[in-house]
Amino acid sequence: MPTFDFKQLDVFSSVALKGNPLAVVLGADSLSDQQMADFAKWTNLSETTFLLQPRDPRADYRVRIFTTVQELPFAGHPTLGSCQAWLQAGGVPRGSEIIQECEIGLVRIRRQGEELAFIAPPLLRSGPLDAELLERVRLALNLEPEAIVRSQWVDNGAGWLALMLPDRQAVLDLQPDYSKLLGLAVGVVAPCDPTRDDVDAQFEVRAFIAGDGAPEDPATGSLNAGVAQWLLSAGLAPSQYVVSQGTAIGRAGRIRVQQQGDEIWIGGAVSLCIEGRLTL
Repeated sequence: MPTFDFKQLDVFSSVALKGNPLAVVLGADSLSDQQMADFAKWTNLSETTFLLQPRDPRADYRVRIFTTVQELPFAGHPTLGSCQAWLQAGGVPRGSEIIQECEIGLVRIRRQGEELAFIAPPLLRSGPLDAELLERVRLALNLEPEAIVRSQWVDNGAGWLALMLPDRQAVLDLQPDYSKLLGLAVGVVAPCDPTRDDVDAQFEVRAFIAGDGAPEDPATGSLNAGVAQWLLSAGLAPSQYVVSQGTAIGRAGRIRVQQQGDEIWIGGAVSLCIEGRLTL
């Protein structure tokens, strides 16, 4: 049976086991769609990726991204984790940046010291939520109407919508009813208060994906990329800030956001946890 190089990494944390795990299968060109989907379901991680030869001559490698239930055109922590796996396996970029090919197209990635960062892709859907959907999400999160400060579509390929709450504790206290969130990808964000919140971040975020193997995502690049575009365009965040995510489920994810001109970069640390050979 064919074997493949395999790595499991922890993304958005410099400390292993405190970020968001990602399974990566390298040299996966011979695998079928069904084999990829079956293995991603078996890992029971929020995402599993498969590295392939690029189709676009400008790309350094190609990645396919699977949750336990579907393939995604783009996702953030799989982008950084896949890039780190490719580099550790001996990948050498053609230029100063690494160019990843995925289903939304080409994504630029760069090294930032010991960390990696990807450029936030354009939003596929933005603007306010309609009243019926907002009410559905409010009830699923057990929120009073006045607790929602703002809401917005921030979909860059993963379907995210986002709510802003007044403070960090309100985000941490959420106990969602996942049965009412099926089919939705919901992010919740609130500013941290430096005088009250003992955290090295400016915002707290949680990400809920009902029906997936991991219904709360520990640290989410795609969501934070979309939220960053929302907050920065609305003047609700500084040009550089740090997001804390995963606190409520015992993780300590840190996502770094940096705006440079018209570009927004989403970065963080990646730690290698497991590597070996996979037989499929």
